Amino acid sequence: MNLLLTQLLGLPGIEVEDYSDVGDRLILTVEAATEQATCPQCGEVSRHLHQNHDYLVRDLDMGQRQTWLKVNRRQFKCQTCSKPFSEPFDFIQPRRKYTDRFALHIVQQVLHSDTHNVALNNGLTDDVVWSMVESLSKKNLNIDLRGLKRLGIDEIALQKGQKNFITVLVDLDRKTLIGLAPSRLQKDIRTVIESWGSEILSEIIEVSIDLSGNYRGLVQKMLPQASIVADRFHVTKIVNEDVNQVRRAVLKANENNPDPMEKVKVKEALKQSKYALLKPEAHLTDKQKLKLAEVKAVSPLLAEAHRQKEAFRDIFQTPKNWTEGTLSLLDWLAENQKRFHGSVGTLCRWFGEVTAYFDYRTTSGAVEGINNKLKLIKRSGYGFRNFANFRLRCLICWHLNCSSA
Repeated sequence: MNLLLTQLLGLPGIEVEDYSDVGDRLILTVEAATEQATCPQCGEVSRHLHQNHDYLVRDLDMGQRQTWLKVNRRQFKCQTCSKPFSEPFDFIQPRRKYTDRFALHIVQQVLHSDTHNVALNNGLTDDVVWSMVESLSKKNLNIDLRGLKRLGIDEIALQKGQKNFITVLVDLDRKTLIGLAPSRLQKDIRTVIESWGSEILSEIIEVSIDLSGNYRGLVQKMLPQASIVADRFHVTKIVNEDVNQVRRAVLKANENNPDPMEKVKVKEALKQSKYALLKPEAHLTDKQKLKLAEVKAVSPLLAEAHRQKEAFRDIFQTPKNWTEGTLSLLDWLAENQKRFHGSVGTLCRWFGEVTAYFDYRTTSGAVEGINNKLKLIKRSGYGFRNFANFRLRCLICWHLNCSSA
């Protein structure tokens, strides 16, 4: 039976000497198969057993039963240097009450859940689960920045109500999170980017950002060789905001409509019309298409605003070289100076970064996908006590090398 349990346990060099059932737990008494150990002081092999030390550690469950190892970590006395020493085990870290493979099993669950629920499901405390995350990360967290060419910079709020913003740094080619800064301040972002080293920074050829002067100024200082590209989705967003302003203006003007029947008709047509107007027309549902038709029927002003919004989107959606794209954008800006005054002004201030899109056609779509995952981690974690914990919890999703754990 002990031989079978040894084979089932599958720890090289470890033999099961005995076993017992304690409630729902299976306790295996184990020790090293060899009768000798190497002295860490002088490197000599010793067979002189000094004393035994038994302690319990948690291991992977067998079936539906918790499995604990009663480990006999023997203490030897070196006959060469006369120093006592405990035999090492490569499957348990010093002062841990669980095996390395059990810790890996728990951390892999954390990657797809949250610390609290993983602790409940495995009969552990939140602190023990988090200690496993920290311990395993010290050994196996590997953020490989070699080959970084295109960097994406964005932000998310750590607290509801858009508070405590942190900066998110992404490798756009590999679609992986590579860094987090604790705020939007340039000094905090600079600290993270500088930690990558000059060799990595010199290889970055492009940086995609939202329309934030804070990021633009920092990139110009730190990465003068890199082209700055205004993210297409953020550019489209400011045009959508102007369309929504037109919608609000039409609603407000309708409140003073002297024709009661026309007033009700316009009000009903514009009710819940925001997404029908702002969503790309090609992606509308049948219900949203009907709503858009209603809006256009009662408001020529909104019909034209929607047409121009779609025309703007087509400039960036349809493949164009830099010259074609820039000329199309200039025509659109000239035609819509009054209609989209706010977004036209912003686009003119960012004209170089906006038109750089036609050279590289790089977007921060990967950043948005990663941001959504980070927000899910934030919600499932019910808040984090500090930024360092949140940073580690996020980075392990992309950079924890489980194969070597």
